Amino acid sequence: MDTCAAKEPTIPIRDSAVLGRLIRRVRKQQGLTLETLAGLCGLSIRFLSELENGRETCSLVRVLWVLDALGIELAARPPEGLEP
Repeated sequence: MDTCAAKEPTIPIRDSAVLGRLIRRVRKQQGLTLETLAGLCGLSIRFLSELENGRETCSLVRVLWVLDALGIELAARPPEGLEP
């Protein structure tokens, strides 16, 4: 049985705005406020707001903390023909 079929569709993250929209959507679907998520991640509400609004200079390690707190998996696909 293919378990991949039951998974959410993959969303290509081409820029910070797309990632920010995804984070906002998942946060709201989980019923979390910015304040609650900030407490879970140990980050400021301002940082989360800037992240959700696509600010391009956000720290990657902090972005990864947010993704982890929301249960969002970040994956990268190498170019075709390149060994993983």
